[in-house]
Amino acid sequence: MEIAYDGSSYHGWQVQPNAISVQEKLNHALHTLTRENIETTGAGRTDTGVHAKQLFVHFDSENPHFSGALEKFKQSLNALLPYDIAIKRVFEVSLDAHARFDATSRSYEYHIHIHKNPFFINRSWHVRALPNIEKMNEAAQYLLGTKDFSCFSKSNTQVHTNICTITEALWVQQGDTAVFKITADRFLRNMVRAIVGTLFKIGSQDLPIAYLTDVLSSKDRSMAGTSVPAHGLYLTQVLYPYV
Repeated sequence: MEIAYDGSSYHGWQVQPNAISVQEKLNHALHTLTRENIETTGAGRTDTGVHAKQLFVHFDSENPHFSGALEKFKQSLNALLPYDIAIKRVFEVSLDAHARFDATSRSYEYHIHIHKNPFFINRSWHVRALPNIEKMNEAAQYLLGTKDFSCFSKSNTQVHTNICTITEALWVQQGDTAVFKITADRFLRNMVRAIVGTLFKIGSQDLPIAYLTDVLSSKDRSMAGTSVPAHGLYLTQVLYPYV
């Protein structure tokens, strides 16, 4: 399934014992519809308050009645879900298809704005002034390529490697707003928010562009900037070889 959601009311994507998550709501709706104990697997995990314009999820079902009636299945599932979670597509894949491990790239956007706007509440970070966009874009070029991004990762995460390949890192200014766009084969936990915080620090303070290389070389999270608020972050695209 291809889904989208506003993460404002949820403690992230993943099921948690004492908090409401997007995955919990989706699993419950699927159980209601199929009468099966279905466990979904997502392309990745978003943190509390983070949004997704596109996320792919796979699940297994033994119910043969939905095959060939996937549009009706989508409509029925959407009717069971809260307003802030939407099913965009439902389609069949091979038995060995995996929403997380088969993804070849993921893209995120981070939104900031400077003028008070009620329509940006929980959807964009309100800052006093836009930082130097040109300076941040120059610094962002040091992110491109295959590197160890330990400096941008939350500590004590259960991953085998902190090596990622970033293919796009770009700020785009639109009037009194700006959007940071980044694409990589994979992301570490809290990585995008830490990168944005570091670039923002470079763009708004008297720091050299090459400061980013010092941060990367250190592999030390304390060297990087503060993580920016979650509500400005969106997962925007996940690519697969077969979708």
